[in-house]
Amino acid sequence: MTSHPTEAFKVVDAAEWAEAEAAGSYAGSAADLVDGYIHLSAEDQLAGTVAKHYAGRENLLLLTVDLTVLGETLVWEPSRGGALFPHIYGPLPVAAVTAQKAFSVGADGGTIFA
Repeated sequence: MTSHPTEAFKVVDAAEWAEAEAAGSYAGSAADLVDGYIHLSAEDQLAGTVAKHYAGRENLLLLTVDLTVLGETLVWEPSRGGALFPHIYGPLPVAAVTAQKAFSVGADGGTIFA
C-alpha cells in the first residue's frame, strides 16, 4: 500500500481565500469548479504546479492543508505524468488549513514570496 503525506498545498487568490474564511469553507477556484474537485499538490509537486498554472500572478496565498481531517473527500488520483495528486471532492474546510503564506509568481514561473 502506498503511503501518502499528511499535508498538501493549495494555491489560492488572496481575495478568494478571504471570502472562504468568512464562509468557513472554500468551494474552489474556477478551474476546480469546472473539474469537479479541488486541486492540491504534494510538496514535491508544488513547483511544477506553480510554474504551470500561476506564472505572472500576484496576490496569491500558499495554503498548507492537513489531509488527515478531510476523510473520504480526499482522493489521490493520477494526473501530470501519471503522478498521484491529492484532490478534494467537496469544499475545503478553513479549519483544515494549518498555515498560509503570501506570494507572487514571476512571469517565468519562479516564486517570489512576499
